[in-house]
Amino acid sequence: MTPLPAHGPTVSVVIVSRGRPASLQLALTGAARLVYPNYEIVVVADAAGLAAARALPFGDGLTCVGFEEANISAARNVGIMQAGGEIIAFLDDDAVPEPLWLQHLMQGFALPDVACVGGFVRGRNGISLQWRARAVDAGGAARDLVLTGDAPVVPNPGAGWAVKTEGTNMAMRRDVLAALGGFDPAYRFYLDETDLNRRLHDAGHRTAIVPLAEVHHGYAPSDLRLRTRAVRDLSRIGASTAVFLRRHADPAIHVARLDALRAEQRRRLIQQMVAGQIEPRDIARLMVTLEDGIREGLAAPSTPLTPLGPPAQPFRLFATLSTKGAKVIRGRLWRWRAIRAEAAAAAAQGHVVTVYMLSRTVLAHRIRYRLPGVWEHRGGLWGRSDRSQPRLRWASFRARIAEEHARVAPRRDPTPMVVPNAP
Repeated sequence: MTPLPAHGPTVSVVIVSRGRPASLQLALTGAARLVYPNYEIVVVADAAGLAAARALPFGDGLTCVGFEEANISAARNVGIMQAGGEIIAFLDDDAVPEPLWLQHLMQGFALPDVACVGGFVRGRNGISLQWRARAVDAGGAARDLVLTGDAPVVPNPGAGWAVKTEGTNMAMRRDVLAALGGFDPAYRFYLDETDLNRRLHDAGHRTAIVPLAEVHHGYAPSDLRLRTRAVRDLSRIGASTAVFLRRHADPAIHVARLDALRAEQRRRLIQQMVAGQIEPRDIARLMVTLEDGIREGLAAPSTPLTPLGPPAQPFRLFATLSTKGAKVIRGRLWRWRAIRAEAAAAAAQGHVVTVYMLSRTVLAHRIRYRLPGVWEHRGGLWGRSDRSQPRLRWASFRARIAEEHARVAPRRDPTPMVVPNAP
């Protein structure tokens, strides 16, 4: 592996998108405000996505590449070929990175012989963790890894297990990624990064996890799921699972793993039916799409991957929009219009802006990232943030703001917090 410079590596942030221009704009706004000195942004998207990207105020600073095929692996490979950075970081178009995301990710590469780094992922409410650290076996089964503290670490998941990263929050050395042939286009959706994790493991490379390298992932709708996450089609899951088993698993376990997949997806569909997301008649139809995908994956030709070539263009530095320190704006919920106007003005000036708008209730807290680049926290003064906390938590306004900001500051604030008096 090529040694990285002491001042920090150049990083290419690759974002692929199809059919989600509004979501892409939000992801790009977050990427444009990363607090890191040496990065570029590469967008691989369909026509609507490229138009949305170029329409942003910073659109001229993006490297945009057209790609219409519904294949996330092939799209990422296109991005890799345009990426001139020593490190390539991947972010989904329905995710937003915390401002210090790249700074934390790069700390993982300081550990000896690390080729890949992943971080934690927060879910739709912006607080609960969707994914922490996990490991995956040769059959595609994943399990959680228990980490202590926030420091970067190279987990040892045990014999036969590889450290798993999430495709929406991972980074790799470009030379290693290119030598492995990038992502396998046989995985059009699902298990694409997991296949790469297994190939990294089999080649003897080390993967680090950095808990403080966080992104927020919202599960935007697509051809395969609705905004509610209700399933529209299971064929890609079936096909990718069959391909993964053929690539990595002992044939003796194929039947059992496919039966486990069928049971898992049926349980998922029943849960969605009970929740009113799909109709009872949809279950049989969707299970047919799963079987169609499994048959496709079992019959698909196995094409060896070849190393990727050098980047098609030099590294293109992006001028981050976060040019000033952190700014915290707090106030009562009834002042939301004035607070949002103040926040937008601060973001336009280059601040990393966090807004706290609390009501005198016990409503649970939520975090939303909003255009033009503001982290907005809302909820009740006495409500819980972490869902493991009691539903009622007595606190003063000032104390509660300080507590909430202390929780997010290590991921967000490049400068010490300054809190003005509450209006």
